[in-house]
Amino acid sequence: MMTSPLRLLIADDHAVVRAGLRALLDGEPDLEVIAEAGSGEEAVLLAAELAPDVVLMDLRFAGTDGVIDGAEAVRRLTTKAAGTAVVMLTSYSGRADVVRALEAGARGYVLKAGPPEELFLAVREAAAGRIGLASEVVGHLVGQVVSPPPELSEREREVVRLLADGHSNRSIAESLYLSEATVKTHLVRIYRKLGADNRAAAVSEAVRRGLLELT
Repeated sequence: MMTSPLRLLIADDHAVVRAGLRALLDGEPDLEVIAEAGSGEEAVLLAAELAPDVVLMDLRFAGTDGVIDGAEAVRRLTTKAAGTAVVMLTSYSGRADVVRALEAGARGYVLKAGPPEELFLAVREAAAGRIGLASEVVGHLVGQVVSPPPELSEREREVVRLLADGHSNRSIAESLYLSEATVKTHLVRIYRKLGADNRAAAVSEAVRRGLLELT
C-alpha cells in the first residue's frame, strides 16, 4: 500500500538555498516540498494555512528590525500549527543556539554544511514525533552533559553584565579600567565557555544558566 509523502515547508531568506533544498528533498520518494517562505512570519502564516508535516526553518533571517528569528517562529508555530514539526536547518552549531531552538519547540536541528542523509533522517524523525539531531549537534550536547560547563570568573561575569546593557568594547574597558585588548580576550573566553558565537548568544546563554538576570 502506497503511503503519502511527508509534506514539507522550507523557510529560508535566501532563494538559492530554498531552490537547492527543494531539489534535494523532492528527490526523495517519501518527501514533498509544498511551499516556501522567505521569513519567519511568512512561515508561520503558511504553516497555519497548509498544515505541512514538517517545516525546515532557518535560525536567523536577514532584514530590518522587527523580523522574527527562527526560534520565535517555532514558538508561534506551536500555537498556530500545533500538528506541524519543525526542524532547524542552519549554519550555527553553538550550544546556546541549539538549546534555544529546542526549548522553543523544534523537533530537530541540522547543519546546512552536513550530509543530506542527516537532513533526511531529521525530517523523518521529527515527523514521527521523535527528535532528529545532526551528529555534530549531539556531540555538543553530550559533551556538556559529560563535562560540567566551565564557570565564568567574576571579571567575566562583569563583562557579560555590561554586554547585556549594550556596552561596546570601549565602554566596557572604560567601566572596568581595562584595555580594549583585555576586554577582547575576556570575550573570547566567555564565548568559548558559554558555547556562543556572538554577544547576543552569550547574554542569552548566561541568562539561561542563571548567571545573569535581566531587569
